[in-house]
Amino acid sequence: MSDVSLLWDIDKHYSRKENAFFPLMEKYGITAPPKVMWGVDDEIREMIKSFKKTLNSHQISVIESQFEAMSHEITEMIFKEEEILLPMVLETFTEDEWLQIADDSVEIGYCIVSPEKEWIPQRKNFVEAYRQDQQRAASKEDLDAQNIRFAIGFLNKPELEAVLNTLPLDITFVDKNDTVKYFNQAKDRFFARTKSVIGRTVQNCHPPHSVNTVDRILDSFKNGTKDSESFWIDLHGAFLYISYYALRDEAGEYMGCLEVTQNIKPFRELEGQKRLLED
Repeated sequence: MSDVSLLWDIDKHYSRKENAFFPLMEKYGITAPPKVMWGVDDEIREMIKSFKKTLNSHQISVIESQFEAMSHEITEMIFKEEEILLPMVLETFTEDEWLQIADDSVEIGYCIVSPEKEWIPQRKNFVEAYRQDQQRAASKEDLDAQNIRFAIGFLNKPELEAVLNTLPLDITFVDKNDTVKYFNQAKDRFFARTKSVIGRTVQNCHPPHSVNTVDRILDSFKNGTKDSESFWIDLHGAFLYISYYALRDEAGEYMGCLEVTQNIKPFRELEGQKRLLED
């Protein structure tokens, strides 16, 4: 059973492919292979989950056939990645983009084997320049010190980011053109998010089987038939409440969609009252 649990590490590999590789491929107009691969990735994920359930229920008669089907699909995907995906991106991605993928990979995690050390391109002068650019972008002290004034109160940029990142919520904002413009950096995040999704259409940030649902939600917001939609799911021991809200200006014009995800399992388990401060 431990080997099957270890096999689920493949989810990190697929997630890195979907959230770090696919956005860059889309930028170069390569859209068909990512959509097909993402759909098959999800099928393999479901096959692994199903196989694990079969082992737990001791359904001996179907274990072998399920394993063979699962093994075949995983092996086929490895072949497609090595013979189609990698040659395609090796000819296309720049060294800058590979460095971006390396940075994103640290956040997503690695499948079974992790790198022993950080990848440093031979063009070391570029790496140093890249890091300096990142530092400059992160340390605009003069601009950061300026207050952003709201209808009530004001915050400077570091304060606003601290507020948004401290909330026990995953927040993503998609503008009126369906472009992902922002997500917060909450401590406990439930879904993979990389910087590469910024500027990407939200439809291309979801697996093919869920795009229709995304479009229906956004269409209902745009035509004014709905202002919110919610779902709740069990995921890795958490009970997630996922809400979508239409953002509108004072004139009622659609500005975009706010996605908010929260683990409400601790709230569902509450009983009685708590009125005293704990030490």
